[in-house]
Amino acid sequence: MKWLPAVTLLLFVSAAQANQEKPKNVIMVVGDGMGPAYTTAYRYFADKKTSPEIESTVFDRHLVGMASTYPARVSGYVTDSAAGATALSAGVKSYNGAIAVDENKQSVKTVLEQARINGLKTGVAVTSQINHATPAAFSAHNESRRNYNAIADSYFDDKVNDQFALDVMLGGGWKYFIRDDRNIVDEFKAAGYQYVDDLAQLSKLKPGPVIGLFGDEGMPWALDMPGKQRLPVLVETAVKQLTNDKGYFLLVEGSQVDWAGHANDIAAAMTEMHDLALTLEWLEQYVQENPDTLVVVTADHSTGGFSIAANGDYQWDPEPLKNLTQSLTTLAKLMTSSDSPLTLAQTTLGFELTETEKSLLQSVDMNNQKALYVQLKKLLDIRSNSGWTSSGHTAVDVQIFAMGAGKERFVGHMDNTEIPKIIFELMQSQ
Repeated sequence: MKWLPAVTLLLFVSAAQANQEKPKNVIMVVGDGMGPAYTTAYRYFADKKTSPEIESTVFDRHLVGMASTYPARVSGYVTDSAAGATALSAGVKSYNGAIAVDENKQSVKTVLEQARINGLKTGVAVTSQINHATPAAFSAHNESRRNYNAIADSYFDDKVNDQFALDVMLGGGWKYFIRDDRNIVDEFKAAGYQYVDDLAQLSKLKPGPVIGLFGDEGMPWALDMPGKQRLPVLVETAVKQLTNDKGYFLLVEGSQVDWAGHANDIAAAMTEMHDLALTLEWLEQYVQENPDTLVVVTADHSTGGFSIAANGDYQWDPEPLKNLTQSLTTLAKLMTSSDSPLTLAQTTLGFELTETEKSLLQSVDMNNQKALYVQLKKLLDIRSNSGWTSSGHTAVDVQIFAMGAGKERFVGHMDNTEIPKIIFELMQSQ
């Protein structure tokens, strides 16, 4: 037997390892606003109490690291979703509000654009409007996240290698893509895209590019959807439509974890986390069947200063959050027109109200939807003993989760800008 020299053998092994970790498909998942407290709380929320042990979740199984989230120095230490997404899409620190532009408002290349340049299919599947901060920072360039119409226009007008930036667009956004001054949906349809506006239509799609919009702005809360979920079907559809011999890049966002955090709505927060967890469980199985796929999951920041226990009381109880049949937003609206609002509240919440809780709800004008929503949130905070310190973002580090080809590259602590830099390296090695 002829032995290879040690140096040659090492080079051979290194090349084999590099080739092994090179993904064909890249799926980047952003849990918007999903700081560590959310994934921890979800573990307890998902616990079935059928054994002495608390079961691990899909987040626990794939935790590999942590990331800092601060924006460019001009915006201090606390990022918004636009600067956070620009860091995650392009590896560049920028000011709060920036959509894939640097501090000088110059466009920066994103990993999604690199995928397009490499000839891969590309897509976004989100529960916000598809031109919201995170998907926009992967697919467009603008000095302000608030320029929603201009960002929507750019999805059709701006090309990458003479192609539309996205093959698949799934999320909300009717008001931005179907306007009095321009109907971008019709333009995409004329360009050969299929259009759907009902989740039931997703199963009937033919192979090819698609734009699917399922809400005026963002999609309804998961609590208001059949089965309390909608992101899994968006992702399954996107993967099916994007699958091809050369590979694809897909940006997924559990957008409304952040919205629940801004609202300090613990019921919505845990159900949005469940929607995202179900999506990751599907991706977990997908990666087992398609090991040439890399899935990287992280957050852009944490929202709400959420704490699992409040008021010095050493307990947190997720049970009151598990049986809601509608969102608190919808419940508050329905209560204003109900002849028996407290009965309706009990039925929707899934538990009997105490006299103290009834008094809490009756302490405001029962015709005031906003005031009722505030009281319903307070009721569940007290029941669960959940705490909030802010209606905005916080600057804590966030977790990194990874599975599939190249997941080892994301182990340890890193800055959020390093995540896309690794993905750029993996793509450029293709």
